[in-house]
Amino acid sequence: MKKLNLLVLVLMLAVSGNIMAQSKAKKTAQSFNATNYALFGEKFKVGKILTKEEMLKKYKNLKKGDTITVQFVSTIKSVCKKKGCWMKMQLAGDDTSFVKFKDYGFFVPLNADDSEAIVSGKAFVDVVSVEELKHYAKDAGKSAAEIAKITKPEITYSFLASGVYIKK
Repeated sequence: MKKLNLLVLVLMLAVSGNIMAQSKAKKTAQSFNATNYALFGEKFKVGKILTKEEMLKKYKNLKKGDTITVQFVSTIKSVCKKKGCWMKMQLAGDDTSFVKFKDYGFFVPLNADDSEAIVSGKAFVDVVSVEELKHYAKDAGKSAAEIAKITKPEITYSFLASGVYIKK
């Protein structure tokens, strides 16, 4: 009888743990309400959304040439001040993800800094040339002195977004 009670208790714990894990996974997609967000680019179904900490871990496991398809949520740290053709999203610590938009097909608002965003697309590690870094610095409104300090290529956590939801 004791063995039967113990077996029932173990089964109940296993089932309840599984149900809790499933409800937590569903909560991410269920808690998303499109009416609270403005869509830019292609509409996408919000699935498993990584946090900025989880996204940084994914980036750290990538090598140049690797690409993964993901969705992640974070704060927009900065946006191209000329057109809104790129943005930097906060990762854990001081790291950022440099986000461009698929086929240069859409832009985000120039005043989207500090907004919450969910991006869907492809993450990869890239090496950005000095010339390109200077171009981005100029687009961001950096001074000539700051631009002149750029002298070596930079390894960046890059993202090619097919769609972006920005919280209203």
